[in-house]
Amino acid sequence: MDSRTLAGSILAVITTQKERVQGGAPIFIVDNLDELEKLSFTLEKILDAEVHALNQETYIVVRHG
Repeated sequence: MDSRTLAGSILAVITTQKERVQGGAPIFIVDNLDELEKLSFTLEKILDAEVHALNQETYIVVRHG
């Protein structure tokens, strides 16, 4: 199986900890955990993707396959 079929694309990073995040995907900095959840799940729907929690204060939006 080709490894590209298993990999997803990170479409966005949403976090309350801007000092801990960098990279090529769009990064959204939010002020609190409520805003983190709301924005993450809004982007999930808009981008037709899935949200994954990396930790309590950082989520990523990923399109699989």
